[in-house]
Amino acid sequence: MQIPVASDAGPVLDVEVFGEGEPLLLIGGMSAHRGMWTEGLLDALTPHFSVATYDHRGIGTSSRAEGPFTIADLAADARGILDGLGWDSAHVLGTSMGGMIAQELALSVPDRVRSLVLGCTTAGGPGAIGSPGAVRLVEAISSRDAARVARTAFEVNLSPDFTARPGAFDLFVSMSTQRRVPSAVVAWQAGACAGHDTRDRIGSLTVPTAVIHGDVDEVIAVAEGERLADLIPHAALARWAGVGHMFWWERPEETAEVVRKNALVR
Repeated sequence: MQIPVASDAGPVLDVEVFGEGEPLLLIGGMSAHRGMWTEGLLDALTPHFSVATYDHRGIGTSSRAEGPFTIADLAADARGILDGLGWDSAHVLGTSMGGMIAQELALSVPDRVRSLVLGCTTAGGPGAIGSPGAVRLVEAISSRDAARVARTAFEVNLSPDFTARPGAFDLFVSMSTQRRVPSAVVAWQAGACAGHDTRDRIGSLTVPTAVIHGDVDEVIAVAEGERLADLIPHAALARWAGVGHMFWWERPEETAEVVRKNALVR
């Protein structure tokens, strides 16, 4: 479905809802589209939740991004999704850039967020997203060389154990190219991520929060996930050994279990 969002840019976002149960909003990361959540994760979530996935402005069939934007702008988009679905509040899972958006959403409208899972993300600040993997990925996307982008994204987003699986690269390419992801939009997303900083505000969160981070994440270092969990009162930290940035690809059942436990949903 197409949902008009009441924000400064007024985008119309492409949304899909799966399953039945308590509302759960999934917020994806930089350069991702909603198909990247994978059937494995959705299959583990939909028996327990009504799961909404969406494409950010400028991605897929969501309306064009007309210029640079901030994480706060994208959080307003997420709030617009809740409004459009008629959800007064929802559980939220945000990964990478989506985790930054989820932080801003929970800080700006805390009554709209029932529980919060922040995956492979950061509270921001100097050096937070300057890892070699992130730099490699931005450089590859800037090259507009599709083969280079696919190979680099595959290598930096997933662990060596996962990338060694037969057929893993072909699956990644097939899924990541299902929808339009313009390089200009990704550049604006990178700029928004660079400006993200909730370090002085995140400690005010009172919503139940869990943080997930793989310890071989090449895009956002695991130390950032540990720091984020330390900044949020009573946050639970799941630090997964041998897991890369896209942890839900590698451990979908375990990801769903963290979401369920944090949301107190059986």
